[in-house]
Amino acid sequence: MNTMLEIYQRLDTQTPPTIDVRVVLDHLQRDKGRLRVQSSEGQEVRIFLERGKPLQVGEVLRSACGRHILVEGAKEAVTTARSDDWLTFSRACYHLGNRHVKLQVGERWLRIKPDHVLEEMLVQLGLDLIREEDVFVPESGAYSHGDHHH
Repeated sequence: MNTMLEIYQRLDTQTPPTIDVRVVLDHLQRDKGRLRVQSSEGQEVRIFLERGKPLQVGEVLRSACGRHILVEGAKEAVTTARSDDWLTFSRACYHLGNRHVKLQVGERWLRIKPDHVLEEMLVQLGLDLIREEDVFVPESGAYSHGDHHH
């Protein structure tokens, strides 16, 4: 069945009985309220949702015809920086936040999109960096109205 799926409804992250279709989206695509993509199964998917509330990895959408669509994160180029020292790590987060950089934060690791100026700063602060391909899930921001747990 290769019909186009139109999506107007979010079901949060509770898993419905069956997932019919999967869409793999990078962090920029997940930020859009209007989007046209191909599903992993080859169907055209058109998403029409409220703007300003990014899609979450693992979120389930419902199409107009009642099918369930799972949002998956695409692997993309990222730089992951780590420090075993909390002070060093905290300073790095402060300096990146001060520059309004999109940032994913973990337990003494952070992830940004590759940027040689920011990477140089992180190295100077004492963090260990690796460039890799992984799913990028930046923090949504303190003033956004979205959900804050990932």
